[in-house]
This record gives sequence, structure tokens and C-alpha cells, in this order.
Amino acid sequence: MLNTWVVIPTCLPLVLRRCHACASERFRTSGKFRVNANHKLIDAWLLALCTTCGDTTKLTVFERTNVRSVRPELLDRMHDNDPGLAAEVLQDPVVRRRNRIALDWDNAWRLDTGGSDHLDREVMDISVRFAARIPVRPVRLIAEGCGLSRAEVERLIEEGKLVSAVRLSGKLSGDFTFTLKR
Repeated sequence: MLNTWVVIPTCLPLVLRRCHACASERFRTSGKFRVNANHKLIDAWLLALCTTCGDTTKLTVFERTNVRSVRPELLDRMHDNDPGLAAEVLQDPVVRRRNRIALDWDNAWRLDTGGSDHLDREVMDISVRFAARIPVRPVRLIAEGCGLSRAEVERLIEEGKLVSAVRLSGKLSGDFTFTLKR
């Protein structure tokens, strides 16, 4: 029987970018937007605060864009400071590249295994689904979900008792499945 685990974000990730005021490299986004219109052109930014000094930085969402090309519901969500929109903006690779930022997902997600009733089986087939594109090491997920140490998970991989169609070393942010034989 296939069990499903879900990696769920618990809060917005930290933004990795150098602060011009104190040289810190971490910003916390509150989910607030700033929108500025100048005649037919509009600019929009996601605001982030430095975790050390509290200085504000603006992450450009769009710049000098014609107002008619922006969907009205998107503007409404920005005016309402929708935290879901902030998460979508941070996940957008175009926004991250334009602003030269990276995301730090440490302590910003949790693993929902749906209970521990499947852990005593000889063979476990697990499907891991990501609710957001959160880069996580599969070894860490498996260790946390099965109540094992990472070293034990590495040993199971080497012995061929833990198999997957994807490479389990490195980080993944997409869905995958694995089989664990005890």
C-alpha cells in the first residue's frame, strides 16, 4: 500500500541578500507589498526587513509595466497584502533572478506523514509530495519520517534496502517515491 507524505511550508522563507546598512545576509518578508502608479505605468515591490538591523528592502515584482497588462485580481491581492501572493512571488524564478536573491527554507516547513501506523511494516512504499517548491534533502525527509538517523538512512541506501527512481543524494524540490525494505 502506497503512503503519501507531504512537505508543507509553515511560514515564508528567509530571503538571502546582503543588507546595504549592516552587511547581514537575511531578510524576513512580512507579506506586504508596495504599489506605485505613475500615469499608465505601475511598479510593485514585495517588502522585506533585515533580520539584524530592521532596514527595509524592496524586491521588484514588476517595474514600469503598463497598468492594462496587470490582471485586476493580482492588483487587488497586492493591495490586500495577500501572504499567499507573497509566497507565490518568492517562488517565482524570474523574480528571484531579477532581484538576485535566494531563499532559506530552514525551519520554514514540516513533514506530514499521516501518522506512524505504517512504520512497522516490512516493506514501505512512500510517495513524497511537495506543497511548494522547497529544496530538501531526501535523506533528511526519510530520516525524519521513519524516525531514523541520517547515517542509518545512508546505510540502507548503500545496502540496497532503500531504493528510489530519483537520486537520493543532494536536494530535491519535486515529488518522488521510494521503497524501504527492512
